[in-house]
This record gives sequence, C-alpha cells and structure tokens, in this order.
Amino acid sequence: MDKRVVDETGNRHGRLVVIARAWTKGRWTTWECLCDCGETIEVRGHRLRNGHTKSCGCLRREQRTAFGESRSTHGHSFVGGKETPTYSSWHSMKQRCLNPKATKWKHYGARGVRVCERWRISFENFLADMGERPAGKTLDRIDPDGNYEPGNCRWATMVQQRHNRRTGDEEG
Repeated sequence: MDKRVVDETGNRHGRLVVIARAWTKGRWTTWECLCDCGETIEVRGHRLRNGHTKSCGCLRREQRTAFGESRSTHGHSFVGGKETPTYSSWHSMKQRCLNPKATKWKHYGARGVRVCERWRISFENFLADMGERPAGKTLDRIDPDGNYEPGNCRWATMVQQRHNRRTGDEEG
C-alpha cells in the first residue's frame, strides 16, 4: 500500500465499515464498504473521512420517509406546470391532517383525523389503493369521524360529500 494512503480497513464511518481497498488512481483511493443494511458500496477515502458519505444511501431514504416525503409520483406531481387532480387530493389530505398551519387543520388534524402511514409516506401507495381521481369527484372519508385509510376512503361527488358530513359541521 502506498505510504501516502491512510489505511481505512476496519474503520467505521457512520453506517459504513471499510472492508477493503477497492482501487487507487492518482491521488484518489476508493474503499469497498459494507453498510449496516447489508449493501456494499465503493467510496473515496476523503468522502468517508470528512463525513460526506455515511451510508449506501439507505440513511437518506429513511430520513425522507420519516418526514413523509416520497419521490415517486409516477408523473403526477406536476404535469404542464400544475399538480394532477390525484396528486392534489393526496397532498391536500396530508396538509389538512399533518400541518397545524393549514386552513382546514381545525376540522381534521386538530380533531384527531389521521392519515395511515402507508399513504402518509408514499403517493405511490395512495395511487395503488385509490386509483386515479375520476373527473368531478374528490377524496371522501366514508366514516367522517374515521381516518384517511384504505377501506374508509372513496372518490365521491360533491352531493355525496354533502350527505356524508358530521352532524353540525360545515366540513366532512
């Protein structure tokens, strides 16, 4: 091993344990690392030492999921510069239930109406369970006191929604 190369074998950097030297080209040495999740990845030594690379990518995916983010929208998030109706329904549902600053929070999140974890973390899951939003319909909870979850939601017309309100409430 070149005397200028710091031997990283066996060292832990975040979720990565260096298992072997992969290659050196010029002044760059790359190390084969085993992530705690079981994946292997090759990383340049300076990126390990400065803390830039801490996992195979699983850490970032977990952090996005923890904050309710999903990058998989299957072309729904923005088409022609605006949200599709299906994506808009999903996003609005999350805002009503998760964002205390949302205008309709008091009728949803403040009352304890929740979004199931499957839908909270992934638009893809919501789309798989609910399908595309049909024209002239919006997301409705069958039991207006229940949560947003498979089995309690449907695409409904405004007339259906008006008949499905909680007693004495202007919001369903």
